[in-house]
Amino acid sequence: MRRYWTSEDLRRLLDPEPWVGLRSIGMVERRCVTGEASSVERRYFINSIPADAPRFAQAVRGDWGVENRLHWRLDVIFREDAIGIRKGNAPAIMTAIRHLYLNPLEQEPSKLRMSQKRRKAAWHDDYRAKVVFG
Repeated sequence: MRRYWTSEDLRRLLDPEPWVGLRSIGMVERRCVTGEASSVERRYFINSIPADAPRFAQAVRGDWGVENRLHWRLDVIFREDAIGIRKGNAPAIMTAIRHLYLNPLEQEPSKLRMSQKRRKAAWHDDYRAKVVFG
């Protein structure tokens, strides 16, 4: 279950000046129950939209949708979930590298599927240079 709050009262922010266009702040509370265990997660957001909880909820769900699609693409193209990197900072570092690698592949204009572009870039120096340097 998720609950959403928004407010245009920005007095609690230490220094709102750097955020040009800041209109409201919001919080999402997510409660999860798995068997006997339960947890509560709170996420905070700064917003350029007025304090409107339904609109804020829609924007947050859209953001999560983007993140979920990105995760799906990373898993399909790089088999990220099957790779056993689980300790320390290594998972975050490898995800960042994959993100950096994915962006130029998306910009490369050929009609190849992303997995084909990835393999071709791995095997062919000229194609990899074209992807990386444009």
